[in-house]
Amino acid sequence: MAASNDQTSKKYMVLKPDEASLIGLIRFLISGNIESKQFIECLRVKKTSLKHRVYIFFSIFIQNVLQFAAKPLSVFGSIFELWLNLLACNGNFCLFLLNLLRGKVVVPAEGSADFMSFLGHFDRRVELDKNIKPGDKKYFAELSVMASKIAYENKAFIKAVVEDKWKMELIGEYDFWNEYQQKYSTQGLIIHDKTANPDMIIVAFRGTELFNADDWCTDFDLSWYKFQSMGKVHSGFIKALGLQNDQSWPPTIDHDNEKPIAYYTIKEKLRKLLHPHSRTKFILTGHSLGGALAILFPAVLALHDETCILERLEAIYTFGQPRVGDVKFGDYAKEQLKSYDIKYYRFVYGYDIVPRLPYDDDTTLLFRHFGPCLFYNSLYEGKMFPQEPHKNYFSIRAFITKRLDALWELVRSFLLPHIYGPEYREGLLLLVCRLFGLLVPGFPAHGIQEYINAVRLGSAEFWRCKEGITGGANKCFCSQ
Repeated sequence: MAASNDQTSKKYMVLKPDEASLIGLIRFLISGNIESKQFIECLRVKKTSLKHRVYIFFSIFIQNVLQFAAKPLSVFGSIFELWLNLLACNGNFCLFLLNLLRGKVVVPAEGSADFMSFLGHFDRRVELDKNIKPGDKKYFAELSVMASKIAYENKAFIKAVVEDKWKMELIGEYDFWNEYQQKYSTQGLIIHDKTANPDMIIVAFRGTELFNADDWCTDFDLSWYKFQSMGKVHSGFIKALGLQNDQSWPPTIDHDNEKPIAYYTIKEKLRKLLHPHSRTKFILTGHSLGGALAILFPAVLALHDETCILERLEAIYTFGQPRVGDVKFGDYAKEQLKSYDIKYYRFVYGYDIVPRLPYDDDTTLLFRHFGPCLFYNSLYEGKMFPQEPHKNYFSIRAFITKRLDALWELVRSFLLPHIYGPEYREGLLLLVCRLFGLLVPGFPAHGIQEYINAVRLGSAEFWRCKEGITGGANKCFCSQ
């Protein structure tokens, strides 16, 4: 089915770092005309301010640095990941040396249920919290954050956790095709929890991988596409979800089964799962980039008037989600969430850098968060804010407080297991990362372990608004 005018972008600005030279970027800073620059593909966008050009300059420069380091970064990540799994399978470093001398080293098979990702080694917890039961306020938040965590793992690992440990049905785990990158760069999984009442389907998108330069380029990119009703949307996220090569969002496409597209594949899976069961609902979730896809997905469903699916969407839980679109997109999304009574929980921990990307200075750039932020500080004390405190990561005012927070997080690592139990013990890898956080705070704070702790240890009372703000105490402020 062909896309309507409302489903095709008629205005866009796409940065092309691979076609930019340093001299060309410097010349661009001087000239306000972006239409003639080969490293900027734009439609009906001709002039921009000096301040905006500075941001574009640094966006392209950072992406070029990341792409230059992409191969060594990926190789280093693979080797380091293998080393971590070698140590884990053999017990520890001393046992590994002993097994090496005896010729009995256990070598983990990549892609097996015993092989854990680098991010998985930051926090090895995979069991659901036994203190949070179905029906509890925190239950779906707990299930969502854990689903977002295991979304980083390989298919065999995910299957073992969901089926053997959680005792739930794994509908599928997917590698989705990105038409623009021409690679399988979007991942997600679908779980069916039949213990809940009503039973719930969880759709979790994978987030930014630490050693994946393409993922980080997406977070630092300032490119956008504008749709008539939705407004302007971050190009990297919308491409990852399934934007077509002609900048269109047709309601349906004829796509190759060998190259599944995230939006269309998940939509059809949900249709088949929900249709036979009138009470079954579903939740969307994701950490980091995965959170951006989780909130963008229902916006596109609304664009296609997928009422039957949206009416079954219970809630959206995002953790460390970056900014997705402009003010118009925020207004559009809020209107759809309110119309279908969908609860939106946007968790932000401490000085996490990713929710503060792309940069927002109120006057120049267009990317904005919408809906209140469920903010947790380094004591896991929660509070609702219109937007995250210190919304710009590079704010000079937060220079000292960020580092004091990082120092406390390092000290806290030794206290948590004594206060809450051994499952909160942090390994050497995370402790080293926290030391690095003293120099570059915000990166350790983005770890999924902080969001797991925030959900488990923090209060959930403030998740519901005060009576009168939305016309009733049972409505969630986040959906307004």
